[in-house]
Amino acid sequence: MPMKTRCFMMRYLAVFILVALVLSFQTAIAARQKNGEEALGRRLAKQAVKGSKRWSTTDHSKIDALNQNFTSGEEITKACLSCHLKAATQFHKTIHWTWLASGDKKDMRYGKAGYSVNNFCISGNAMQDKGCLKCHTSWNKKGTQGEVNCLKCHNSSGFNFIEAFEDIKAFSEDTDPDTKGMVLDIQEEIKEAVHQVTFPKRKNCGECHFKGGGGDGVKHGDLDTSLTKPNRMLDVHMGTDGKNFSCTRCHTTVDHHIAGRIYTNPAVETRKSLIEDDLAPKITCVSCHSSEPHKTDSKMNDHTNVVSCQACHIPKFARVNPTKMWWDWSKAGKMKDGKPYHVEGPYGKHTYKSIKGEFRWEKNVIPEYFWFNGSLKSTTADDVIDPGQIVKVSQPVGNKNDPEARIFPFKIHRGKQPYDKVNNKLVAPMLSGEHGYWTTFDMNDAIKHGNKAIGLPYSGEFDYVETTYAFPITHMVAPKENALTCKECHIRKNSRLANITGLYLPGRDKSNLFDTIGWLSVLGALAGVLLHGLGRFFTRNGKEE
Repeated sequence: MPMKTRCFMMRYLAVFILVALVLSFQTAIAARQKNGEEALGRRLAKQAVKGSKRWSTTDHSKIDALNQNFTSGEEITKACLSCHLKAATQFHKTIHWTWLASGDKKDMRYGKAGYSVNNFCISGNAMQDKGCLKCHTSWNKKGTQGEVNCLKCHNSSGFNFIEAFEDIKAFSEDTDPDTKGMVLDIQEEIKEAVHQVTFPKRKNCGECHFKGGGGDGVKHGDLDTSLTKPNRMLDVHMGTDGKNFSCTRCHTTVDHHIAGRIYTNPAVETRKSLIEDDLAPKITCVSCHSSEPHKTDSKMNDHTNVVSCQACHIPKFARVNPTKMWWDWSKAGKMKDGKPYHVEGPYGKHTYKSIKGEFRWEKNVIPEYFWFNGSLKSTTADDVIDPGQIVKVSQPVGNKNDPEARIFPFKIHRGKQPYDKVNNKLVAPMLSGEHGYWTTFDMNDAIKHGNKAIGLPYSGEFDYVETTYAFPITHMVAPKENALTCKECHIRKNSRLANITGLYLPGRDKSNLFDTIGWLSVLGALAGVLLHGLGRFFTRNGKEE
């Protein structure tokens, strides 16, 4: 066989083998996809929550202590503690009871019952503001001086026990004999409701956490009543047509301490998965999905040491109900005909109330992004501020050099709130009650009594300062098909990560050095191809002969 013919056949045999290899590889990929291959993180997550159905060994309706005629909430608690002997002792040490971040009750630096303030309802005034205490886990708004209300978290009936006990008290004082039968009827309703003891459900948690800050969706943006019974399009984990997780599926609990609370401590101390450590607090995405959640060799797995899962998988928050984005206390106190008034705006929400000031609400909000290592830095009522600058009451901690930090989505709530002009400190006005602003419309007097409640001095002179407050966005996880695409960040104009500076982001950033290297590579490759082609052209005839 002539040499020329042999070379020709060898070339086409090599091409044939290459094409066959490519086709076989594509066929294998297609077969794996057809067989439903999942990303590693999805398979691991299914293992982590396997067998999540709860079971019980107790029928509370058969317990004698829960079948008596109750006349107060404290009596119900006493009945609960007759079996659950350590429950109250454990709960008294938790932040849900003390409203203080530290285990030391004398340390008031951080917590709603301490020096912590915010730019929506401002302060809990050491539990002396009764308006805030409707969310405390005690009976009758008594704070830590009362008894633990076990049913606030552990009852699924939805029964209004407070109203029922008020009715019993009123009817008991009535001399009409017919009211005695009404009292007995109410007590039977109470017993029936008391028997419905359960692990905390979304509605139990949401009664406070969905409505914190003064109403539905005021605070977080990713927590509101739309999550009571969401579909998977709103949240893939909590959707009733999906995984239907309760809050406690991720917010695990030991001795009534619930994982995930942040003041200065990180939401989680470790990024270990349940596979590495089955006792790790199940509070991060990594805990179930691992640090390589996507399919093998996926470029997206290279992002997880820099970008949080939430950054891509929660493209917007407040997708059903609006959330409050601006609250201006300096506008509060206006009257119409000498009386307080309110103005209703878009979404059926107030944009002005005499007792609170001016608001702005938004829906389908694009988050703001910051480096975040799981901790927040707070400005308290005992910290000196610069009133000439926007005061960051709460801000994320982290930077690009922090190995624990990731680019994370936030709701930034903005507003104006009062501060002490002489001491240059934020203040904690009392809002409800006899000396509360909502009663007196006297901000100076409200600050005087509020600061006294938390034990901090007040000069008697105040003004208003603009502030921001950061909320990490971790709920309302969208289905994977609705996750962000690459171009939403890797784009020159309107990149979501426009404020993440100090690093080169391909597609977003212009670099003369990288551009020069890139163009030199392109021109070099083009020159190489041209030279090769010219060489082949001029040497072709000689070789053929």
